[in-house]
Amino acid sequence: MYTNVSSSVLLSLAPLGISDASIYPAFLFGTITYLLIMFFNLLVLAAIVVTKKLHKPMFILLFNLPITDMIGATAFFPHLLYSIVTQDRQISQPACITQAFLIHFYGTGNCLILSSMAYDRYVAICCPLRYNAVMTPHNLIKIITSIWLITFSFIVALILLLARFKMCKTHVVDLFCNNPSLLKLVCDDIRVNNSYGLVIMCLIQGGTLGIIIYTYLQILRTCVMTNHPDARRKAIQTCGSHLVVFLFLQFNTVITLIAHRIESASPYMRRVLGMSVIIFPPFFDPIIYGLKITELKQSIKRFLRRSVVSIKG
Repeated sequence: MYTNVSSSVLLSLAPLGISDASIYPAFLFGTITYLLIMFFNLLVLAAIVVTKKLHKPMFILLFNLPITDMIGATAFFPHLLYSIVTQDRQISQPACITQAFLIHFYGTGNCLILSSMAYDRYVAICCPLRYNAVMTPHNLIKIITSIWLITFSFIVALILLLARFKMCKTHVVDLFCNNPSLLKLVCDDIRVNNSYGLVIMCLIQGGTLGIIIYTYLQILRTCVMTNHPDARRKAIQTCGSHLVVFLFLQFNTVITLIAHRIESASPYMRRVLGMSVIIFPPFFDPIIYGLKITELKQSIKRFLRRSVVSIKG
């Protein structure tokens, strides 16, 4: 028999399964990981801001990626670290819904940003003579504004559809709050929510995957046909790292979302993939782009050198 759960009642997240002896090593590891994520992403942001040479469409689009990465990491890590130390997996309903909003905002924003970056590379490599005419400051502002507006409107609607329900159960089946796991706490008819979630997944995951496939097939064709080995190598290097980042995020996100709809799916697999979506992209995105994009790597080195000199001075 189910009972109504008011917003003042605490929800319970899935246990971490950490032994007493592992609490402080796990806390230390999690803290270092979170601090590194924030440091690496802030470093990329600072390098782009202070280096005029990087004030180009490619890097202005890239500038948005560390922002969403830090949103996702901050939505997840502080409560996780608190849970590790206290061994308390309870969270209030408003806090849980807020965490779900921020995590879905991060995932959707990342997909759209990576797609816009793929489009930028497509125009630069396949239509170089039209690049300045296509990627104008005005068009760039429209692309970036569209990314944030689409992300915000889609996720706000998703969370509002969820927030209208009273929850009749308190055990969240995942290690963090998200829309599918919170819907499992509802005993009312959730067909509208499921349909809207499926539409969003098809539009965002399917749409961005379509953009990536088309742009990269065109880029691959252009690279094969070009007579300049250096240009071909640079294009493949830049686009290859971008493709790895996107496919990792896309694959793990889709499998995690689908696993929620299949009762026989392993909850451990779902939790591991869900955690990987939140931890690995924010950690590795700034490292991959900072190491693979020569201009950004050089700018980061100059920025760090200037910072060290100013501190010593």
